[in-house]
Amino acid sequence: MDVLGMVGLIGAVVLLIYLTMKGINIIIAAILCSIVIAITGGLNLETALMDNYMSGFTSYFASWFLVFLLGAIFGKIMQETKSAESIAQWIKKVIGEKRAVLAVVAAAAIMTYGGVSLFVVGFAIYPIAVSLFRAANLPHRFIPGALVFGSISFTMTSPGSPEIQNIIPTEFFGTTPTAGGWIGLLMGIFIMVVGGLWLGSMVRKASRKGEDFALPSASPIKANEELAAALAQEQTEEKQADLPNIIVSILPLVLVIVILNILGQFMNPTTALLIAMTVGIIVACLTMHRFLKEFWDSLAVGTQNALVALSNTCGVVGFGSVAAQVSAFDGLVNGLVNLPGPPLLGLALGVSIICAITGSASGGLGIALPILAPIYMSQGLDPGAMHRLAALGSGGLDSMPHNGYVVTTVRTICGESHKRAYTPILYLSVILPMAAMFIAVILYSIL
Repeated sequence: MDVLGMVGLIGAVVLLIYLTMKGINIIIAAILCSIVIAITGGLNLETALMDNYMSGFTSYFASWFLVFLLGAIFGKIMQETKSAESIAQWIKKVIGEKRAVLAVVAAAAIMTYGGVSLFVVGFAIYPIAVSLFRAANLPHRFIPGALVFGSISFTMTSPGSPEIQNIIPTEFFGTTPTAGGWIGLLMGIFIMVVGGLWLGSMVRKASRKGEDFALPSASPIKANEELAAALAQEQTEEKQADLPNIIVSILPLVLVIVILNILGQFMNPTTALLIAMTVGIIVACLTMHRFLKEFWDSLAVGTQNALVALSNTCGVVGFGSVAAQVSAFDGLVNGLVNLPGPPLLGLALGVSIICAITGSASGGLGIALPILAPIYMSQGLDPGAMHRLAALGSGGLDSMPHNGYVVTTVRTICGESHKRAYTPILYLSVILPMAAMFIAVILYSIL
């Protein structure tokens, strides 16, 4: 066993987590950690960076640029037309302030399952979450957990989801976005119900201990007291009139889901997703054109957002590509493949661990599946089960503290710290999805 290589691999992952949590740009951090792996793993440094790192970076960029581009533009259009705010306000009105936690989770889930970019969802819902939590006097530190749970824990891994974590497996297993059957659907419901109850229990327990609502000093809303005061008030009828109708607002999301899952049965699912996103963008622009003041600016900003998000993901894919060249990584993969128990367990754990290494669900899938999919496909296992387990596996250990969306939600959007806000995320977006993954392995293996 290559002891130095394994120490270097583990050390590079720990360093990547540390640098990311310190706010170091993920691409710079990934390159530095790739150097650590190359040196400790006995790789030629020039080959590791110029060949292995860049081939991983560019191949992922080429494969998924259009998906990221249209997804970011769709999210920006939904934000600029105020349809995202309309959906959040409607959920707030229907569910009510007494169920503030459920309202925040529901708003995030509806928008992300409809294909809206995660980061757009976070920024759009946070002010509404502050208003709800303030009115119910609930601890602010649970808002990041509610946003992350509603955005990624079950929406991106459930059958039919247009999120890229549900699309990438189709390329390797020849499946459709609805792959996995009733077991996949059951796991999505399991995470949603158990997670919702768990989060509600945590919030109530904290409230009973005397915790109440208070904006953290780093909150972007606290910096503007006038805005904070405005958010404490109920939305007026005039304000509501400035938002598009809820049916019109939610129509593009419904169309994306329906078109993806119909066309995905007859053509490449990635192509189906691109068509669905394009239709969603066109319909949003046509039905809510009076709210869209700067169409071309929205396209430009959406494009910039796509490039940033994709480049960050490519950075960790490049890091993973370097890691995949060392013998310690091969030993890790072989150990997983030869685990005692159901063959599907090795696939699920392999995806989970690689997603933990990269801190990215889509980036981890991009590294893991080219290696693992051929191994398990050759064993004659059910492609639908492998697809759903790969998706579920990507949605657990990816949400480690250095995950890009976790860092952005906790620090940038909510102004919280990991010390105060990460524990609910750990329970709801790491432990619970991992439990669902193990249950799914058992169900797919015996049924």
